[in-house]
Amino acid sequence: MALRAVFILIATFLHLALAALHPQSTLTTRASSGCGKTAILPGLLSSSGILRSYTYHLPASYDLNKAYPVVLGFHGSSSIGVFFEVDTKLDDARYSGNKIMVYPNGIDGSWAGPSYHTESTVRDDVQFVADVVADVERNFCVEEGRIFGVGMSNGGGFIGTLACDPVGSKIFRAYAAHSGAFYTDINGPNNGCAPAKVVPILEIHGTSDKTVKYEGGMGEGGLEPPISSWLEWWAQRNKCTSKSEETLNDGKVLHQSWTCDGKVGLLQHYKVKDLGHCWADTEINFSQRTVPQGPSVIRASEIVMKFFDSM
Repeated sequence: MALRAVFILIATFLHLALAALHPQSTLTTRASSGCGKTAILPGLLSSSGILRSYTYHLPASYDLNKAYPVVLGFHGSSSIGVFFEVDTKLDDARYSGNKIMVYPNGIDGSWAGPSYHTESTVRDDVQFVADVVADVERNFCVEEGRIFGVGMSNGGGFIGTLACDPVGSKIFRAYAAHSGAFYTDINGPNNGCAPAKVVPILEIHGTSDKTVKYEGGMGEGGLEPPISSWLEWWAQRNKCTSKSEETLNDGKVLHQSWTCDGKVGLLQHYKVKDLGHCWADTEINFSQRTVPQGPSVIRASEIVMKFFDSM
């Protein structure tokens, strides 16, 4: 525990040392109280009585007085935010050139929901996310109302937990999960999932995922729903009225899109043939090497950011 905390602190300071700030321009509408401020090493805060942390990445041309959308990225189990950041390449200008990226750290490397996580409750972690967003808004120039969340595996499952929570469902404008382990959302649409509003949500999943199986079943932290069932439950919750499907990449990808509450594409899914438990990318990354497998036919980071931009 102590070594992990030291590592997180070191990673935080090294990462923040690379951030460059360039003050100029004028304020935009819906700007947060952090506009005009030069933040000095934020990323440490007390939440529910526990000292917690996050790392961040600013656009290369960050303007202290221009409001930016924010994306929070949630790592998988036995990991930290910096690994998720490097693995997904979400910091690359091609994906987030106009966004502030934030990477919260789960306690002892995971998020509440699975049976193996006992260090914090769902309420604790939902509150931590709300506290991180508030801290970011105080320290950076944020376009309030355009804050998004994406996660992988246990982090993807936590995205689902947030989307189902009366408080968590109001934190982000849209939600995206990759290989989501949805331990807290099983046994039908009316299972305690209680979003405060219609929730724009995207899920990407591989058919060869042996850790979080597409067909569901017992996972490392409890029972997981079949992804097809989970999507249908969200179609009901989001008042979806129609669904379209298209095959991409020579039949290797099935893209499903629902029209919900009058919004085309509010619920979306990419089913990727032969993809294991890793972040989909056409360029080899760390999680692909651990499966092991080669590059995928899609870039999940590009898909996620385009989804957020459409919302």
